[in-house]
Amino acid sequence: MPHPIAKAFALTACLVFSSCSDNRDEQHAEFFVFGTLLEVTVWGTRSDEAKEAFSTLQDQFQEMHREWHAWEPGLLTEINRGFAAGLPVLASPAIVEMTQMSQLLEERSGGRFNPAIGGLIELWGFHTSDYPVEGPPPPRSVIAGMVAQHPSSLDIEWDGLSMASSNPAVQLDFGGIAKGYAIDVACATLKELGIQNAIVNAGGDLRAFGKHGDRPWRIAVRDPQGGVIGTLETRTDEAIFTSGNYERFRQDNEIRYPHILDPRTGWPVRDIASVTVITEEGWLADAAATALIVAGLDDWKEVARNLDLELVMMIDENRKTYLTAKMAERVKFIEGADVEITVSEDQ
Repeated sequence: MPHPIAKAFALTACLVFSSCSDNRDEQHAEFFVFGTLLEVTVWGTRSDEAKEAFSTLQDQFQEMHREWHAWEPGLLTEINRGFAAGLPVLASPAIVEMTQMSQLLEERSGGRFNPAIGGLIELWGFHTSDYPVEGPPPPRSVIAGMVAQHPSSLDIEWDGLSMASSNPAVQLDFGGIAKGYAIDVACATLKELGIQNAIVNAGGDLRAFGKHGDRPWRIAVRDPQGGVIGTLETRTDEAIFTSGNYERFRQDNEIRYPHILDPRTGWPVRDIASVTVITEEGWLADAAATALIVAGLDDWKEVARNLDLELVMMIDENRKTYLTAKMAERVKFIEGADVEITVSEDQ
């Protein structure tokens, strides 16, 4: 699962405002959350209104960190202890909602997205903020034993905010959906506060609505091997998320084990460098990118259809780039980009 929620979290936000004469152009704030720099930019808003909005977001991000962290003591670790003991536990509305979303995605992706494999993620040493992880992989027998217990979000039931699991092997880790869900919450908050144009960007995973002045928000398309291979522009209100295997991994001498695990085998996915998805909601784009990178070249089209995705780009470890027809219309590759492009016409 991508993006484990990291330990570091700034209790204060770094607010940087533009010095425009009409005080209504670009306002900017930065937060360190979920192990990455999260940037919020609004356009066409007075600085006092923007500052109030950023302060509200700061409080929300702090609460998310306390509730959703997969390994620091908090609400989610209490829930996982309850699951392991076979006891019902009291969750928060956000955790219940993310669980419900996860169940939908796990079922429709054929188990390629599964937030219940927190035990496997911990076994691989990926419950950390410090990468790369050094050393050999876990014993095959231990991995196989954990996979044989079939932890699944579908094993979880709830009654209001009370949650229980019929499988004690279930250990929730929302690393593959939390960032998208958090960005959705942030965008909803900004809209409720009257912000009409904004982008919330967490390490390249983002959602944007409205415009950047007289033009759309313009996004760089990252090359997994470094640099930028293209650009695209957002339309009205869109989330753009990329799942990649190039930043977080375990290193064993010359062998590199990416942090994204196939829930069905317990082993890292190694053939795909990155997958980019555009949808209307961040939680879906986040989780779908994970499911597609696990699906790989053989099954990504089927999974994309099952998830009703029309805007997908996949780059394999040989720099071959595969796009749905609608994504091909959106991405503008820079001149000289060293990529081999294949467009899927059946999506």
